[in-house]
Amino acid sequence: MPESLKHKTVKGVSWSFVEQILTRGVNFVIGIILARLLSPTDYGLIGLLGIFLAISQLFIDGGLASALIREKNAMEEDFSTVYIINLVLSLFFYLLLFFVAPVVANFYEQPLLKPLMRVVALILIIGSLASVQGILLTIRVDFRTKSIISVLGSLVSGTVGIVLAYKGFGVWALVAQSLASALVATLLTLAFVRWWPRLFFSVQSFKKLFAYSSKLLAASLISVIYDNAYPMVIGKRFSAADVGQYSRAGQFPGIANTTITSALNRVAFPILSQIQDDDQRLLSVYEKYIQLSSFLIFPVILFICGCARPLVSLLLTDKWLACVPLMQIICFSQLTNGITAINLNLLYVKGRSDLVLRLEIIKKTLAFIILFVSMFFSIEVMCLGQVLYSLIALYLNAFYTKRILGYSFGKQMKVILPYFLISLVVLAEALAISHFLTTHWISLLVSALVCPVTYFFLTKGFRLYAYQEAIELIKSKMGRGRFQF
Repeated sequence: MPESLKHKTVKGVSWSFVEQILTRGVNFVIGIILARLLSPTDYGLIGLLGIFLAISQLFIDGGLASALIREKNAMEEDFSTVYIINLVLSLFFYLLLFFVAPVVANFYEQPLLKPLMRVVALILIIGSLASVQGILLTIRVDFRTKSIISVLGSLVSGTVGIVLAYKGFGVWALVAQSLASALVATLLTLAFVRWWPRLFFSVQSFKKLFAYSSKLLAASLISVIYDNAYPMVIGKRFSAADVGQYSRAGQFPGIANTTITSALNRVAFPILSQIQDDDQRLLSVYEKYIQLSSFLIFPVILFICGCARPLVSLLLTDKWLACVPLMQIICFSQLTNGITAINLNLLYVKGRSDLVLRLEIIKKTLAFIILFVSMFFSIEVMCLGQVLYSLIALYLNAFYTKRILGYSFGKQMKVILPYFLISLVVLAEALAISHFLTTHWISLLVSALVCPVTYFFLTKGFRLYAYQEAIELIKSKMGRGRFQF
């Protein structure tokens, strides 16, 4: 008898959180050590390459992973076809980046970018060797195995990076870390997932999957270009060191946001796909994900905002203090990411990749206008532009949610507003503690003790829905709850 939706969700969310927390936690510690050993310029050089690697990886996947996950009756030829496509495209884009590397180095007037790009781009080929096996783990909602792979990969690659950074290899330590991470993840995935392609390419399978994924590819391409446009513009208009400070500013809120959002959405997509034809049930589950996302993300991000200065000074040293005001602004731009992602998930599940593409064109047109205007001022103004864009994106995504399930922007705001207001209390507490307690480790310790207690006390006191659902989820995991989907 197949696992119930409830059991799959509880197990998937639990292991997805375990993977995200452990992996991000390990990477967080490793990142702190590396940041103390390396300079903002080292990180900035890698940041300048981000857009080229991200776009290449996007074309390699082509949205076919989402198409396979959504496909209820995927056949062996479907998986083999996707595997061959990924492998061939990874070789093509590696060669493309290899020959484009001198042009990129000349554009930024950074000669070191030429060898850096040619070496770090090898991760495209390495990752493609186990791409479909990774998709199979997601389809099976097997995040336990993904947790093991991610944590071991982070530990091994982090150790490599730290050793090389300590020995004075500079930016090459970050390159070696990336290559080691990709290699370990690929080898472990191949070891855990006993699936091999049949070296058979089906034109019919490709057409079927590409009909859905092509629009996702176009939408994702626009999104990836925008996400990486800021480091590119900052690197050209300001300096590589400024790119490093900007990238580091997004590290703490980014880790927190990605950990929670990824853990929820990686489970939400395959689970919601199973009930895509039952609108009433779909709306019920979707609404739970919206509230759980707000319940978890808002207080964590605003806590980081309030503790930004002691956090950076204590963990990264004062050479990174220039990123503090940027980090505090970026925190507000990260608040709505989880809800925005869940709204997009609904469109993916419903097979409306055409709407996803339309949304991305509209949103990113506005986003690039904001970026173009803000780049003539300062990096701080550019970050404020991201906050404005995040609010626009939230509203536009909710517009189509209303069309599909009748769940409007106003209803979403009514649901998430209490969590936001209570999280502002957390922000105020953290700022006050950081101001009056000037010893950084004491400030962080007191904030870490006081702020969570305040948040849970208030959410419980106001009997907010997500708090009760979270408690039921925990109880159901222990076999005592009533949490139902």
